[in-house]
Amino acid sequence: MSNAKDVTDASFGADVLTADKPVIVDFWAEWCGPCRMLSPILDDIAAQYADKVDVVKVNVDDNPAIAAKYGITSIPAVYVFQGGEVAATSIGAKPKQVLEQEFAAFLK
Repeated sequence: MSNAKDVTDASFGADVLTADKPVIVDFWAEWCGPCRMLSPILDDIAAQYADKVDVVKVNVDDNPAIAAKYGITSIPAVYVFQGGEVAATSIGAKPKQVLEQEFAAFLK
């Protein structure tokens, strides 16, 4: 079972933009192989850093408005939001250690 919460076009503002702590958003789709490879890595990060960040998932097929708003053209796309703004991005499936390095400022 995933540690990441599913977020929709309707709930994105409340779940991500007004969150008290940084939110890692995984933009993904069911048919995307690299997205499926990345999912357990993000689940590990969600569990390990639950006190530092929230991790959520946005299915781009089901929620095209949010994907369009943030210009998601390649998936998996992982964005970190802080204070309602995009603070960091990572495109493509990467090992956990690489994501931890890329997002180190938010995981401390």
